[in-house]
Amino acid sequence: MSKSIIITGAGSGVGRAAAIAFLKRGDRVTLAGRRIDKLEETVAMSGAPAANALCMATDVTQPDQVRAMFDAAVAKFGRLDVVFNNAGTNAPGIPLEDLSVEDWKAVVDTNLSGPFYVMQNAFRVMKGQTPRGGRIINNGSVSSEVPRPDSAPYAATKHAIRGLTRVGALDGRKYDIAVCQIDIGNTLTDMAVAMTKGVKQADGSIAVEAVMDVSNVVKTLEYQADLPPEANALFVTVMATKMPFVGRG
Repeated sequence: MSKSIIITGAGSGVGRAAAIAFLKRGDRVTLAGRRIDKLEETVAMSGAPAANALCMATDVTQPDQVRAMFDAAVAKFGRLDVVFNNAGTNAPGIPLEDLSVEDWKAVVDTNLSGPFYVMQNAFRVMKGQTPRGGRIINNGSVSSEVPRPDSAPYAATKHAIRGLTRVGALDGRKYDIAVCQIDIGNTLTDMAVAMTKGVKQADGSIAVEAVMDVSNVVKTLEYQADLPPEANALFVTVMATKMPFVGRG
């Protein structure tokens, strides 16, 4: 049976790959992102019927826009089964003491407050629908466990997502809402091209890192999304086998 799915950050990278995959398999997907043209491009790339997609220009840092996007999704598709809480951003890789307050706040607003607004609206919808419940998949990143050098705002917000996932999984029980997290490492998207050219390591050296194809992330997301209501893969890490994650630093 096809699912009704919301994907934030669906105009590029992992979000785009996930949206294409779910649309191709016949799911009904609400694509959220800042640029409507990128969302429409994602739908066109999938080759799926236009009736199965809803593109919503949404800035996840704006609670009113997030709520409007959820309401539009439910109005079009009738219910909500899965949310991939994926939208995120980063700050320049500079020493912590040199980071501007503006850059810090921009990452916190997008990577922490935004996912909270998304989860809050998912709870609102999922606990009130019939059948009740659903599943929320947060994009935590491997930085939710181990940081890179010069990544204070990104690592701090991704560590916080891990706590938000745990609280969501606990608070969602009474509503039949499963909350889980996917921690993604070194996937070959536009964001990770730098890995193939050399990135800063914990000892200050620059090294090329192994990457994996984004299809591996999509397969993992499909696994999490398709679990039955009584099961939850609370934290799943999918990463390039040879990337410096285990033992980083």
